[in-house]
Amino acid sequence: MAAASAAEAEKAGTARTGCGACAPSGHRVRRRRRRRWGGSGEATVAGACPGGGDGGRTNRPAGQSCAGHASSRRRHSSVRGLGRAPGRPSGGGSGPNGGGREGGRTGGGARCRGAMEVAEALQLGELAAAFAALPVFPLFDTAYFIVSVLYLKYEPGAVEMSRKSPFASWLCAMLHCFGSYILANLLLGEPPIDYFSNNSSVILATAVWYLIFFCPMNLFYKCVSFLPMKLIFVAMKEVVRVRKIAAGVHHAHHHYHHGWFIMMATGWVKGSGVALMSNFEQLLRGVWKPETNEILHMSFPTKASLYGTILFTLQQTHWLPISEANLIFFFTMFMIVCKVFMTATHSHASPFAPVESFICPVFFGSVSSGHTSHHHDQHGASHEVSHPPPPPAKSKEELNEGTRKRKAKKAE
Repeated sequence: MAAASAAEAEKAGTARTGCGACAPSGHRVRRRRRRRWGGSGEATVAGACPGGGDGGRTNRPAGQSCAGHASSRRRHSSVRGLGRAPGRPSGGGSGPNGGGREGGRTGGGARCRGAMEVAEALQLGELAAAFAALPVFPLFDTAYFIVSVLYLKYEPGAVEMSRKSPFASWLCAMLHCFGSYILANLLLGEPPIDYFSNNSSVILATAVWYLIFFCPMNLFYKCVSFLPMKLIFVAMKEVVRVRKIAAGVHHAHHHYHHGWFIMMATGWVKGSGVALMSNFEQLLRGVWKPETNEILHMSFPTKASLYGTILFTLQQTHWLPISEANLIFFFTMFMIVCKVFMTATHSHASPFAPVESFICPVFFGSVSSGHTSHHHDQHGASHEVSHPPPPPAKSKEELNEGTRKRKAKKAE
């Protein structure tokens, strides 16, 4: 009897709650009694177990779910994985959990997924890696040689020298094209003319020099000096410059793992070796202008190469948390924008001037007015000492004696 009553109680509890999967899924359970004339007062559940085989009557033990609810759970789990139920707008829905909050969360998730898809579509990392692996020979090297030889032809007396001494002109052109490699090899104790073993580059640079200086009617010079074409070549030259800076720092790091200053010096001369050798190149042309020393008056490419080699040194020594490919890409874009703008506007103002005017007086001081006046006083005193004082004026007696002598000579 006790066992029978326990079984009836369990059956009654199952009938009150319906299937075990119904309560958490939010299904509504309706309890109704059979009519008195239809049978006993056993509790039944209508519509609680979809797909039930006995017309909605649940006579299974507690905790066991029917096949319909198993499929319902699978559908709900798939819907939760997708973010919203199919056929239902993302703003909300019916049910206890289908209000505006769920719609807001769903909309935010959709926006985040959209941003991630855009970031994946951009693929900056892959773009930077592909850009860093792009070969520079022969296309970019040709542009580098064209711009370098153009700057040589702009120098006063360069055209006349090419007619009088073609070999001296060719040697100056090779210094403009390969001066950075010569200086870098000197710093690292390698043969200075080691790069001249690259026959293809030397022949290409020689062909560019000949076409710019000796092409009939200056056709090649007119084409490459045309401003839109020249801007393209200038941009391509900056690609080669940044690659040379990175290669110089990497080469020095291979020999001196902890030599920060050696890495900086090597990368700097790789990026601006031609400008640093300007005085030596002027001697080959028979010109001596010591006031044009590049270290005393740095141009924008020289300063940019110095700042760039500092960044690449920090990256090589793992102090700058960025990959080498990304640094090459972003620094190249910066150099291209600055150099193309300066060439198009014929401007010589450095983009670093505002920052330098703010930082340099703080760390290195500025020339004060008192120091300037003291400097002028010292120069004035030196001028007074250097120039002897004027002779004193003659006295009246000497003048009278001279007058008498002149009168005596006239009388004689």
